[in-house]
Amino acid sequence: MKFKSKILTHQEPIITIETADLFNPASTFLEEKINIQNGKREEITSKNLISDGIVILDTQMRFSTPQTIESEITGESIVMNFICCNNVEAIIDHVESEKFTTENTHNILYASNFNASFEIPAFEDINYLSIVLSLDYYQELINENWNLHPNFSATISQKKSSYLAPKSVPFNPAIQWIIHEIKSCKYKGAIQKMYLDAKIKELLILQLEALLEKSQKKNITIQDEDYHKLLEAKSILEANFTNAPTLPELSRMVSLNEFKLKKGFKSCFDTTIKGYVTQLRMEYAKTLFQNKESNVGEVAYKCGYKDVSHFSAAFKFFYGFTPISFRKINLGAKLYFLYWDFLEVLSVDVLSLDVCMI
Repeated sequence: MKFKSKILTHQEPIITIETADLFNPASTFLEEKINIQNGKREEITSKNLISDGIVILDTQMRFSTPQTIESEITGESIVMNFICCNNVEAIIDHVESEKFTTENTHNILYASNFNASFEIPAFEDINYLSIVLSLDYYQELINENWNLHPNFSATISQKKSSYLAPKSVPFNPAIQWIIHEIKSCKYKGAIQKMYLDAKIKELLILQLEALLEKSQKKNITIQDEDYHKLLEAKSILEANFTNAPTLPELSRMVSLNEFKLKKGFKSCFDTTIKGYVTQLRMEYAKTLFQNKESNVGEVAYKCGYKDVSHFSAAFKFFYGFTPISFRKINLGAKLYFLYWDFLEVLSVDVLSLDVCMI
């Protein structure tokens, strides 16, 4: 696979990547970092992880004037796309797609010699996570079960670029959490490869579940205007879940009556408003327990609970074990990976010693 991305006003591409088409489980990731700052006119940062059959692109951009970016992928690939920004106009050769991006949505694209241009507005924070898989690796991930998505499989067999679902669908908390885990992965070498391979497969399963369910389910009809209000409501909850607005307050904030808000939210996001707030709080609690030595009372307070017993009960109901048990499990997992990191370093040192002796 060859990947190239270029700003139309620049002579040189900002990203150029070439990797093998065939997946190699023994191939580790190479890391490439790009940091371009031109005063306040443009800021581009990208962290790219490259392995045989896999490219992970984590890109952020901001421009003071509108820009056009041209991207191309040579050969066949599957692109797991996670869009964290609004108002980008995407024009993809031979692909029917939504005209403008919507924040915190995702889709899966099959690309055969992909060519696209993206119209970037001024002063918009652009944030994309794209996981580009060779067709060989995708086939392995789905265990060659092409009947999983017959229509999508037919377009692949015809080498016809297309999205799996006609419209991108919103992130759910599980997808948001795995994106966080991929972006914050601290492992290196063989352990990193094992970890990211597992996370990519987990993320793909969640994507397929969300996209296939959305395309098959007969939902209540939701007008485009109401759909954008529901997305706005979801964003408000994500920004304020520790002190979430009540249903009447949220209804006024997005100018949508309570009945449409409740029914539409459940239809679009497969959860109630209360259930979504609980999910966000539980995911945040999980992050706090993993990254800090906070006690249960501190985590409960930071997640918006005034009563520790209510928090503990909600945590146990959500995860199946108490917060204290989770901390013990998490500590054990950290020690396990530290042990394997040590073995990996030790094996490299021993190999170097052997080479010197030879």
